[in-house]
Parts: sequence; structure tokens; C-alpha cells
Amino acid sequence: MAYNNRNAAYDLSLFDDEPKTNLAPKRRVDDEPVRKVKKKKKNNILTFSEKEVNKARRRRHNPFKLIFGTLAAGVVVFVIGAIIVGQVQLTELNQEIISAQSKLADTQSVYTQNQMKLEGTLSNAQIEKYATEVLGMTKASNAQKEFVTLEGEDRAEVSMQKSDNIFTRFVESIKNLWS
Repeated sequence: MAYNNRNAAYDLSLFDDEPKTNLAPKRRVDDEPVRKVKKKKKNNILTFSEKEVNKARRRRHNPFKLIFGTLAAGVVVFVIGAIIVGQVQLTELNQEIISAQSKLADTQSVYTQNQMKLEGTLSNAQIEKYATEVLGMTKASNAQKEFVTLEGEDRAEVSMQKSDNIFTRFVESIKNLWS
């Protein structure tokens, strides 16, 4: 049996990009070694003139792209500025609301204090004292009191406002004749 000296696991020539035109035949151990053909390398280097190099290095600016980019940046700056201004105004209004609420609370506190002082000054004893000393009034005695007694049942009457038309006076006078 012939021994194959070639090991396919380490044969890197299988992964070369160039197609193989001269494939080495399989050889046996006792055969003569096969001559290796030197491959000619491709020249992948491109040469450019100095003018072409400078032309490629220069950046070409499209005026439409510049205008569009400038407008887009302006819109973004405007929107961000509007948001910032809105937040500042909102903060100022919140501060005004907070100060107005604290002023309202203070005013309500002062109002409550004044109400308490007023109620304290208008006690029944002070009112009686003012009436007797300043106005010269006295308490009613039993002699000044009149008691009224009603005979019969209690009743309630609803008073109505009468209009003063000639027709209503005529109707009232006829009612009074028959009653």
C-alpha cells in the first residue's frame, strides 16, 4: 500500500485565490520530488500624478447639501430654544402661583385674626355697657312689658301684594258688597 505524504489539513494552497493551473500529481514515497513552479505575483499598486492626488484630496461641497444642513440646524436650534423659553416661562409662572398662594394664606390668616378680635369686642356685656353708657338706654322692666292674649285659634295669613288697577278695584268693591 502506498503511503500518502501529503497532509490535507495543513495544505494552505487549497485556500489561495488564484486558480491552480499546474496541479502537482500525487506522488509516492519512492517517486522523485516534483518541481515547484514559482508563481508570478500580480502588481496591485496604482500610480497617480500629483494633480490627481490633490484633486482627490479636495473635498467637494454640494451647495444644496450645505443649504439643507444649515436650515436643518437652524430648525433644531429654534425648536430647542423654544422649548427652553417655554420651560423658563413655566417656571416663572409656577413661582408667581406659589407666591400668590402664600400671600393668600397670609391674608386669610390676618382676616381670621381680625374676625376673632371683632367677635371679642362685640360681646353681649360690652354691647349692654355701650347701650347704657353712651346711648342712655335701660333694660325693660315688668311695668313696661305688655302681655297680649289672643282668643281663638292661632292662624296664619298670607298677605298678597295688591295691584292698583281700576279693574281690580272694581272687582274688590263687588266682593266687599257681597261679604
